[in-house]
Amino acid sequence: MQRNPGPDSPIGIFDSGVGGLTVVRAVREALPHERIIYFGDTARVPYGPKSQVTIRRYAEDDTWVLMRHQPKMVIVACNTVSALALDVVAHCADPLPVEGVLEAGAALAVERTRNRRIGVIGTQATVCSNAYPSAINRLDQGVEVFSRACPLLVPLAEEGMVEHEATRLIAKEYLLPLVDEGIDTLVLGCTHYPILRSVIEETVGSAVAIIDSAEAVAMRAAEKLGRTGMLSGRRETAPPHLMVSDLPQKFGSLYRIFMDSEMPDVELVEASAS
Repeated sequence: MQRNPGPDSPIGIFDSGVGGLTVVRAVREALPHERIIYFGDTARVPYGPKSQVTIRRYAEDDTWVLMRHQPKMVIVACNTVSALALDVVAHCADPLPVEGVLEAGAALAVERTRNRRIGVIGTQATVCSNAYPSAINRLDQGVEVFSRACPLLVPLAEEGMVEHEATRLIAKEYLLPLVDEGIDTLVLGCTHYPILRSVIEETVGSAVAIIDSAEAVAMRAAEKLGRTGMLSGRRETAPPHLMVSDLPQKFGSLYRIFMDSEMPDVELVEASAS
């Protein structure tokens, strides 16, 4: 496959489902004139409970879906793939630049922390992988990392229960033990969690800096494209080109929750390696 992208080629983003739309939103805010193609593997979500072998195979499939559209950069919006298969994506996309939400979030957390006590919340798979503490400690061995799996936050986000009292109660159950550890920085280690950011901020208090991995990876993408002269020269904005491997009934409602706009047309594609 020929890979000769130019500044006006699209940015490719993929996730195991719809959570990566928070990354799409962050990239659009940071780079409003870029074309974006997004693939959500809605037929095989969630990736978290799968074996590493399966996750790595899915990561290859997902990358090839994007590569058919000749992107200039690939952003991995899935924390599970970022933790367990970023090398697979880099190999498939070579020589294109690849950015993962996990690495971006870890780097920004290390930059922002003052007392070097960082909390990380994520799915069970992401927390069990130990990927965030490893990435953070590669950057600063002196940082203490306190991780907590928060499995109920994803369904709450997908149900749109953003300001619900049940969400507040569950957030307190998950987050107050981290606050008790004296963290001054909290990484949102799942792409669904930014939907619940207001409740999370309310729970941990203003003294704790919130690290949104979606915003962090968007900042890194903008910096890298600017540094390499690959920023688009377009001046108009366009909705993202959406691709999914299945069309669940609630995809449209979730799009409205995640993007705060009506959903454009969606292309149904098969996720398979090329």
